[in-house]
Amino acid sequence: MVIEYNGTVLRNEVAIKKQRTYKSQNRGVFMFRIDSERVVDASQTGGLARYINHSCAPNCVAEVVTFERGYKIIITSNRRIEKGEELCFDYQFDCVDGQHKIACHCGTADCRKRIN
Repeated sequence: MVIEYNGTVLRNEVAIKKQRTYKSQNRGVFMFRIDSERVVDASQTGGLARYINHSCAPNCVAEVVTFERGYKIIITSNRRIEKGEELCFDYQFDCVDGQHKIACHCGTADCRKRIN
């Protein structure tokens, strides 16, 4: 385990509204989808894990772990991480068509050129 991705657990509908609000305020949006109904919003109350970048060849993996009292998102390493190396994981965004595609700039040899 490297770090826990934490924040406020929101229903999907609330997360969509908050995302719109953050964008209208020109704020960063840091959200992690747990499932089709729940999202962890780390935009205002999250920890350092919210700053971990995407990579098409990541050194970490994000896992949703279910507990009796809820969920935790755990970031674990999938290989040895060298001192000073940036932490990264594959965001695994759903594929979209057209203008909503997000370019990937990870720079790895296996880069898919898009995050979604």
